[in-house]
Amino acid sequence: MTDSNMVAHTVPDRDQELSGLADCAQAAIDHARSLGADSSEVSASAHYGLEVGVRMGEVETLEHARDRGLAISVFLGNSKGHASSGDLRPDSIRNCVEKAMDIARFTQADTCNGLAPRDRLAENFPDLDLWHPQPLDAGLTAQKALACEAAGLENSAISNSDGASVSSSLGLNVYANSNGFVGHRDGTRYSQSCVLIAGKGETMQRDYWYDSRRAHVDLESVEETGREAARRTARRLGARNIPTCEVPVLLAPEVARGLVGHMLAAVSGAALYRKASFLMDHAGQQIFPAWMTMSERPFIKRGAASTAFDAEGVATVDRDLISNGILNGYVLDSYAARRLGLETTGNAGGVHNLVVQAGRFSAAELMQQMGTGLLVTEVMGQGVSIVTGDYSRGAGGFWVENGEIQFPVDEVTIAGNLKDMFMCMEAVGTDMDERSNVRSGSILMGKMTVAGS
Repeated sequence: MTDSNMVAHTVPDRDQELSGLADCAQAAIDHARSLGADSSEVSASAHYGLEVGVRMGEVETLEHARDRGLAISVFLGNSKGHASSGDLRPDSIRNCVEKAMDIARFTQADTCNGLAPRDRLAENFPDLDLWHPQPLDAGLTAQKALACEAAGLENSAISNSDGASVSSSLGLNVYANSNGFVGHRDGTRYSQSCVLIAGKGETMQRDYWYDSRRAHVDLESVEETGREAARRTARRLGARNIPTCEVPVLLAPEVARGLVGHMLAAVSGAALYRKASFLMDHAGQQIFPAWMTMSERPFIKRGAASTAFDAEGVATVDRDLISNGILNGYVLDSYAARRLGLETTGNAGGVHNLVVQAGRFSAAELMQQMGTGLLVTEVMGQGVSIVTGDYSRGAGGFWVENGEIQFPVDEVTIAGNLKDMFMCMEAVGTDMDERSNVRSGSILMGKMTVAGS
């Protein structure tokens, strides 16, 4: 691919785009009303993106995205119809609404259907500093991806590359409903990653690193990402198995947040009203040690999941989901709340920056506290049951003795039950990973079963 193919795309006019999306949403609501809908809600969005992937010094993929779409849900009594369209022309919007109405006429009534309560809709819309647009310059993006990979390949232990990628994403959204609510959201996201291979033949190891932020200025340099990917890959060389044992386990932040994610899945509405959760009826009960606090913080500036309202227009709020180890409530949208006889928690679309409160110790200090055990930097497989809490996943990482890494480990399995695992947590590190909607440092677990050779 030549530089002449590398074109730059200008940043969309945010106000103009949002105004146009609001007009489309209102047109859909008006048409639904004219066809007899009792109520309706619409999400209209526009997305602009660019991603460049390289491998071994060559540009392999270049993708520009410019997507616009609309989704509408209409309610006829307690019957719901939903339809979506990738075309925002007036005729397409009308056709989309009509399809939703047709679906609603043949859908079984459900008394839990309906819009979010009026008194829960957002009224305040603080600036959360989420919009940091830059021109989508393919040439410059390709240069960055090449520099990221090149920095990783400088490490003498690296023998091959699975590639590097750099991407930019600009998104705008309007949510509106027939109760008169109209909310605008916008946000940017910049990401970069590098995947490298070390060694040869049966001794080969693979690892990666990435960074992702709302503002481009907050990203680490692409060279840092490439070098960290190389360091992480090289340190896996010489990985071996270990005998089956029961030892403390230290979860790296990117693994720890996955464990927290299993808790979120178990306290989310769909799992609860389907009676498919090991945390059924656990609100008000202690499920973590008494020192544990997990707080939802939707108003963090430049946060990965910051927002003033959820996917139904419900105002988000700061709250402690876990305090003193006690589960204070669930994660619910309006439908799930009605099924459970509760109130929405403003979580349609998921949690908004769940922060696992860190302790006083760094990851290195937690490793010293652990003494002898397993540092887990990677898990794989799908061996987690939200119904029973049973947990069994393939893992890789490092064997630790006397608080010091001894050698890399692969092809082991860590197993337990999530209820027991939650209660055996001993500390959370200060190495907070802020790249996703769950923010956590390393988590030191008490003894777990590690199945090896």
